[in-house]
Amino acid sequence: MSINSNLKKFIMTALFAALACVATMSIRIPTPGTGGYVHPGDAVVILSGVILGPAWGFLAAGTGSAMADLLGGYFIYVPVTFAVKGIVAFTAGIIYQRVGKTSKSRYIAVLLGGIADIIFVIGGYFLCEIPLYGASSAAASIPANLIQGVSGLIIAFVLYPVLFAVPDIREIAQKRQA
Repeated sequence: MSINSNLKKFIMTALFAALACVATMSIRIPTPGTGGYVHPGDAVVILSGVILGPAWGFLAAGTGSAMADLLGGYFIYVPVTFAVKGIVAFTAGIIYQRVGKTSKSRYIAVLLGGIADIIFVIGGYFLCEIPLYGASSAAASIPANLIQGVSGLIIAFVLYPVLFAVPDIREIAQKRQA
């Protein structure tokens, strides 16, 4: 990778981190009884892994999502969110590398990345909330996390072709596939 290519990747990672933060904070649909909210940020988390690759996607998604928690006053969730959202992007990136060999299979890879998001968000937050609130309270957040994951999957699937139409983004994603 050339210096110019590394610089583009670094800048794109910073942009995706900012986009994850903004997407998480801009549209918040409160979830009754949990104190949390559903948001479109998971779509950016999935697409961070898909477009930037596992490692850079992990950094972008983890940092941007954790920053949203920090700025939003959800301090206790910052490390959990960094890890869970980073792992989602990492996994989506791996899936995209392994499955997304053709234009049709790339869409399947995005869908599989969204399914990974659902599994890791539900499981990750459930496991981390058990010691904080107890098993029954942690279980109460599962439906909201499911809705968040499904909405993230749908939004990512819709946004994928839009983002892939941007030449610099397409170039980064395709260089990872080669």
